[in-house]
Amino acid sequence: MATTAFNPRHLIAMAVSLATAMTISIALPTTAQAQGTTSAEKHKLVDALFSTWSGEATPGCAVAIESDGTIDYMRGYGIANLEHAIPVSPDSIFGIGSISKQFTAFSIGLLVNEGKLSFEDDVRKYVPELPDYGKPITIAHLVHHTSGLREHGYLLNLAGWRGDDVYTEADVLQVLARQGRTNFEPGEESLYGNSAYELLRLVAQRASGKPMSAYAEEQIFKPLGMADTRFNVDHAQVVPKLAQGYHQRDGGWKRAPSNIDHYGSTGVLTTVRDLLKWQQNLMDGRVGGLPLATWMQTSGRLNDGTETTYGGGLFIRNYRGLRTVSHDGLGGGYRASSVHFPDQRTKIVALCNTQAAPAEELTFKIADIYLGDRMKEPAFAPAVRMPELEQSSLAGTYWSPKTDEIVRLEWREGALRQVGSPVAFVPIDRNVFRPGDARGQWRFILAEANATPELHIFDAWPTPRIFKRLADPLPSDSALSRYTGEYLSDEVETTFVVRVSDGKLKLAWPREYEIELEAVGGDRFNSSRGAVTFTRNEAGLIDGLTISSRRTRRFRADRVSTVERAETPLAKQIPSLTGRTH
Repeated sequence: MATTAFNPRHLIAMAVSLATAMTISIALPTTAQAQGTTSAEKHKLVDALFSTWSGEATPGCAVAIESDGTIDYMRGYGIANLEHAIPVSPDSIFGIGSISKQFTAFSIGLLVNEGKLSFEDDVRKYVPELPDYGKPITIAHLVHHTSGLREHGYLLNLAGWRGDDVYTEADVLQVLARQGRTNFEPGEESLYGNSAYELLRLVAQRASGKPMSAYAEEQIFKPLGMADTRFNVDHAQVVPKLAQGYHQRDGGWKRAPSNIDHYGSTGVLTTVRDLLKWQQNLMDGRVGGLPLATWMQTSGRLNDGTETTYGGGLFIRNYRGLRTVSHDGLGGGYRASSVHFPDQRTKIVALCNTQAAPAEELTFKIADIYLGDRMKEPAFAPAVRMPELEQSSLAGTYWSPKTDEIVRLEWREGALRQVGSPVAFVPIDRNVFRPGDARGQWRFILAEANATPELHIFDAWPTPRIFKRLADPLPSDSALSRYTGEYLSDEVETTFVVRVSDGKLKLAWPREYEIELEAVGGDRFNSSRGAVTFTRNEAGLIDGLTISSRRTRRFRADRVSTVERAETPLAKQIPSLTGRTH
């Protein structure tokens, strides 16, 4: 199995290598100024980056910057609680979303150190509730996002859960235990998701004999002096110094619901000060030892040996030619980013109490200020000239045979872009684009004059997502009725209703969910929940539908009725098979 496994004896060489790198970094002359900029001038530039979030009537961010082992700058911007006008400070506590994953991975690593589990263990050894998928999903697959498991939040949404419902550990396990298939075979691909880390939390609990929140408190947070850090296991718990999370809606600020009663993929509350302490532990291994810290920063591998660029809850990448160890987080009205440049001994943390604040973008702009003179590459590939006619000819609908996803591109306001997106694509080579100022490439392959164009999307992961341009005819308005009826999914115990309303095909499920299906070719439709494809049996009759999104492929519901009840409101048509009131 190609996925990276942790064994202290096997990683001694890696630990020595990391220690050597640290020594070299320490021995190098330190750069007190970036491009001739004084410390005070750098601070002013950082303040300018956060000017949008510095007002007295807006949520904001806390920022901490450490350089060469010393905290260089730490301050708060904006308001932590708008109702009581409490300003953000470096001691404000924030939810950090998916940055929490590294604490889950580290807890697993500590249990490996204790001999209580192995990275090569089948997850069903600890979570027998999961189905047998034919090939084992190991603990290492879960850590490195190579398990193929579907996204539990998306599945619960398809079961009728709303965004403001309380999601519990039991809800997550129940929906995962009912999944009859995975997105792909374990180790064959890397696909980021949250389900794996929810299961890792349960593995840690069952291997240690105590809740992972308590285990992490005893083994990580207390030893490192992270007094303001915890896994939040009760969404209603009162947390002193907590910055309230906010959404920007209807021209103002709304409190974001705090409704997550599960953790592992998310759930940590902390401060910028505590995260600097944690980042240091990833360098010196004071808790857990240097081999474990090294494993955390070692990329997993696919079955064919390809590196995933994801370690133990950490992205292992490069930014402008410099090695980075990082993660970002989003959820509950919070947005967070933690970035470490190990070779330059520079750590940057930004925690924000609104998802409108681009925390990750801001941390890398801080890196530009502090390390710009040591960076070896431009932040983005420069734009090149490409005739507008050639660019506009690439607009259309693209479909992935592997994942069943759909991508739609349009030529609007003089630029190629995704349908409805404000972000214009920037040509950086012939038929190669970057989406605005985001990292990644969208590469169009035009092999022959009459060949179907392909779109290869290179994003955060090592292998491209491959799409083909659709040319199938659209169904006529009169043909839409052939898709109507009821479709049952045993995996989420839900009946979906398809009907024609106001000349549009619509899909609905319990609790007044209703989405419009837009035809894109053949039996394929696009929607706000992803691609919806109707399937046919050998006789050519429609026998079901599948719904596909980035993290959940070909979720299926079988057709059980072709009765269209157009006169009855959709919300009253659909029975709830679970009998549960959410």
